[in-house]
Amino acid sequence: MTFTTAHFGPIAVDETSIIEFPEGLPGFEDRRRFVALQQPAHQGLVFLQSLEIAALCFLALPVLSVRPDYRLAMTPEDLKLLGFPEDHSPEIGSEVVALAILSLTEGEEPTVNLLSPVVIHTQTRRAVQAIRPDDRYGCREAPLREEVAVCS
Repeated sequence: MTFTTAHFGPIAVDETSIIEFPEGLPGFEDRRRFVALQQPAHQGLVFLQSLEIAALCFLALPVLSVRPDYRLAMTPEDLKLLGFPEDHSPEIGSEVVALAILSLTEGEEPTVNLLSPVVIHTQTRRAVQAIRPDDRYGCREAPLREEVAVCS
């Protein structure tokens, strides 16, 4: 299928690459279908593009590129939404992809949300923004390491 985005123009979307958020994203509960895009000019960034609203696109980074020692922690409810047993501890890289949403505010250093990463089950393509059950990381982690910061 072809979808016309506000930022990238028309894009070809393979049905098998669509990411489904069963409960949407916080604040965007009715938006459930996204695709992860990467652009050669912005290596390292992942653009989570809505397939329902052309202008809705989130900037993200893989959590391990921000914090190589990042440890995923999920609630039983979020695990169930992804199709895992409630007592399972999914592995980043083999079972799930975990992305940190970027926050860009003019005049401030960019920050990332490590408190509630977007977690995508690699086999089912189901996803959830998983709010951690602890306070190990924050929702506005800063500053990003220089080699990760891609905005000038």
